[in-house]
Amino acid sequence: MREKLKQIRLEKGLTHEEIANMANINRATYTNIELGRKNPSFIVATRIKNILGYEGDDIFLDTMCRKGTIRTS
Repeated sequence: MREKLKQIRLEKGLTHEEIANMANINRATYTNIELGRKNPSFIVATRIKNILGYEGDDIFLDTMCRKGTIRTS
């Protein structure tokens, strides 16, 4: 599903830096989230979904469940 994250970001014409700034996280953190190296907290995941205008709940769920790292803060 992280490929979907990248696809939506590119369709919106946004860079890693722009999304990171809007989500109030650093660029490296966003890059690692998009690459699946890091799982966002629920709050950060919600911010990113809102920035991208994504209404589904599955954009982060697959890797978070697989790694057992669903976080709430």
